[in-house]
Amino acid sequence: MEIAELPTLRAARNPGGSCLADDGESLDNAAFRDRVHSAAAVLRSRGIGAGDVVAVILPNRVDLVVTLFAAWHLGAAVTPVNPALTAPEIGYQLADSGAAAVVGDPAASPAVTLDLAALAAGAGDPGPRATGDLALIIYTSGTTGRPKGVLLDHTNIAAMCTMIIDALRLDAGDHSLLVLPLFHVNGIVVSILSPLLAGGRATMSGRFRAETFFATVERVRPTYFSAVPAIYALLAALPADVRPDTSALRRVICGAAPMPAELITRFEQRYGVPIVEGYGLSEGTCASTINPVDGPRRPGTVGLPLPGQEVALMAPDGTIVADGPGEVVVRGPNVMRGYLNRPQETAATIVDGWLHTGDVGRFDADGYLVLVDRIKDMIIRGGENLYPKEIENVLHAHPAVVEAAVVGVPDPVLGEVPVANVALYPGATATAADLLVHCRASLARIKLPTRIDIVDALPKNAVGKIDKLALRRLPVRIR
Repeated sequence: MEIAELPTLRAARNPGGSCLADDGESLDNAAFRDRVHSAAAVLRSRGIGAGDVVAVILPNRVDLVVTLFAAWHLGAAVTPVNPALTAPEIGYQLADSGAAAVVGDPAASPAVTLDLAALAAGAGDPGPRATGDLALIIYTSGTTGRPKGVLLDHTNIAAMCTMIIDALRLDAGDHSLLVLPLFHVNGIVVSILSPLLAGGRATMSGRFRAETFFATVERVRPTYFSAVPAIYALLAALPADVRPDTSALRRVICGAAPMPAELITRFEQRYGVPIVEGYGLSEGTCASTINPVDGPRRPGTVGLPLPGQEVALMAPDGTIVADGPGEVVVRGPNVMRGYLNRPQETAATIVDGWLHTGDVGRFDADGYLVLVDRIKDMIIRGGENLYPKEIENVLHAHPAVVEAAVVGVPDPVLGEVPVANVALYPGATATAADLLVHCRASLARIKLPTRIDIVDALPKNAVGKIDKLALRRLPVRIR
C-alpha cells in the first residue's frame, strides 16, 4: 500500500473509527478522508499537481496532516515550515524549495498564499490520485550554515514507517501523542504516519509545557509518545508532588540526541514507563538504531540497527572498522535522495551508498551502538582529542545535574579547552567546585573542564536539542 492512499483505505475499512485529533477537533476515518479530498480539490483548483511543492506554515494541528495527504494525493511534495521562523528565514525556505503554494493562516504569516479557511471549506473533485516521487523536503536546523533541504521520497517514508512499526510493535490498539513539532521528520513519521499505518490513531498536542503535559496524558491516554532528552529532563524535574496516572503508556521513545543513562533511570523509576532510545538523522528519514522493545534495553546506548538498514563504523580512510570508534555510516532504503540544489554536499554526504552521519560511535560486545560524539564537536586540547559527551556523561552522574553541555573555547596555548554549562534540578544545590571534584573522580586531568558555569537553562534549537552553537557564541566569562 502507498501511504498516500491511507485516508481512503482507513475510511473504507472503518469509517467511524477514531483517526486524528488535536486540541480543537477530532476526526474519524471518514471525516479525515473527506477533509483530505476537499483540500486536494482546492489545491488542484490552484494548479497544484505532480512535481510541485506545497509549503505549510502551521503549528501542530489536524490541518497540517490534512494538507500533507492532500498534496500527496495530487503527486506534490510538502515542505513543513517552522512557524517560529523570522520572515527572512521563511522566505529563504520558500524560495529554496520553489514552493508553488503556501498554506497557513495569513494573520500569522504574510507569506501565506492559500488561506487555511479556504482549504477547509473546499468542495469539488480532487481528481484521481496522481503519482509523485518526492514526498517531503525537510529543512535541517542550520546550525552549520544555511538550512539544507533534505529530499525524502515515498520509498524512504514507506520503508521508515515499516521499520518503526516493526521495531515498536505498533498495532491497531496504539494511540500516539504528538509532542514534537511537525516540521521535523520524527514527528511526522513516528507520531503520525506509523500509528495510522498500523491501524491506530494519533492525537496532536499543542506547545509542550512540562507543568500541563501529564494532565494531557491522563485525558488522552496515549500508548506512547516520542520526545527529546530535554523534554524528559523537564518532566523528571517536576515537583515531587506531581504523581500522574501513566498506566496507559506502554512505552515512550527518545531520539534526536543521546540521552544520559542517569536521566533514563530517573524518569523510569519515577513514572514507571520504559524509555526506548533510538538514533537517526533527517537524512536517514528519522531512525537507524533503536533499543529493543522486548529485548534488553541498554541505557547509554542507542540500541541495535533497525532491520533493513546497515549501520557500520568507518575510519577516515574509508575502511569499515569492526568495533570502533569510527564515523557512523548508514545504508538502506531510508537514506535520503540528497540535498535540494546541493549536489556537492550530497556527494560528500552519501558516498558509495553510505550516508555519513558526522557522528563518532562504537559497538559494544553485543552490537549495541554507543555514540561517542559529533565529529565537529570534538575538542583538540594540546593535540589530544577530547569528546564532550564523555565529560557530559560524568556531569550527568551527579545527582544535582539535570542538563550538561560541554563546548570547546579558544585557548592561546592549548588551542582549545573544554568549558561546561550545567543546569541543576529545581531545589538542588551544587557549586562549580563541587562539580569539578565530582569530575576528578572519573576523568583524567586533561579532560577536566577548565570552567563550569551553572545556568538556569541551556539554549535549545527548534527541535529541542541543546544548541551548542549558541553556547559557543556566549561571551567568555572570567572567574
